[in-house]
This record gives sequence, C-alpha cells and structure tokens, in this order.
Amino acid sequence: MLRSAVLLSPIAHDLYNAGYIEFNPKAPMIVQVLKDICSKPGVDCTNLLTSFTGICNKNMIHISQMIRDGKVAKFDYNDKAESQKRYRQDTPPEYKMASIPHDLPLFLSYGGADALSDVQDVKLLLNSLKDHDGDKLVVLYRDDYAHADFVMGETAKQDVYDPLMAFFKLQ
Repeated sequence: MLRSAVLLSPIAHDLYNAGYIEFNPKAPMIVQVLKDICSKPGVDCTNLLTSFTGICNKNMIHISQMIRDGKVAKFDYNDKAESQKRYRQDTPPEYKMASIPHDLPLFLSYGGADALSDVQDVKLLLNSLKDHDGDKLVVLYRDDYAHADFVMGETAKQDVYDPLMAFFKLQ
C-alpha cells in the first residue's frame, strides 16, 4: 500500500499547454528553450549534453503522447484491441489527480526558474489537488530553482532533501 508520494519538479501535467507537441531535441522550440536556459546568469551549459540520463523509448513515447494530447493518461498502444485487453476500454484512461486519496501524504516541490515545469503549470496541478487534506500536502517552492537544481543543485541537500527527509520521517 502506498503510504506517501513525492513529486519533485513535476512536468508531465501541462506540457501540452507549453507548446511541446513532440520531443525532438533539435526542434527550434527545444533549441530556444536550451538557449534561454543557458543564457541565464550563473548557468553553465558546458556539460549540458552529458547532464541528462537516458530514457527508454516507451517512456519517451508515453511522455510525447501526454504532451500531444494535453492530458496525463496511461500509455496509448494505438490499438483498440490492446487497449481493451489492458484497460477494458478503447482508449487509455486518464489519471485523475483529484482521485488521489485526500489523506495520502504528498510532498510537491517546484522552482520559479524551471523552464520545463513553469509555475503556472504547477499551479494547475495544485488546483487539481485543492481538496487534499491541508496537513497532508507539503508544497516546497524555490524561486531560484530550475529543473535540474532539485537533483544537482549545490544547495539541494539543505533546500530540498532535508525537508524531504523530514517529510518521510513524519509518515
């Protein structure tokens, strides 16, 4: 049984609204996003291409489907028979964020400098969790954090992981 969940810098919820229709690292929009990120003071993009970990094709396709369709849903096999077999319906079901048990402890963190998961997108996600028990939803906002700062930031331990560990200790 799931006892709690942590969402560090969530991006899948509303990437479609940001205009990401497909993942193509050489697409003009992606190139522009990278240029914007790398032009910010204090951002060193020297090792940018080696900073990202790999992702399996199915996960990349799944993320692309959610971006294309503008909804968070299970994997689309583009085959009604396969969907019926797996989901008992013709299309993959959407994940309903509001259906998350209101008493499930959640820790959600995001940053004001995140080019992948902007503040407005996260606010949409938080709005879908508005009925969550107030004492069970911990939201950590770091105005100066970009997406990778949650994992690789110089101060991530004290800014993110110490509060995260305190959250887990309460569960």
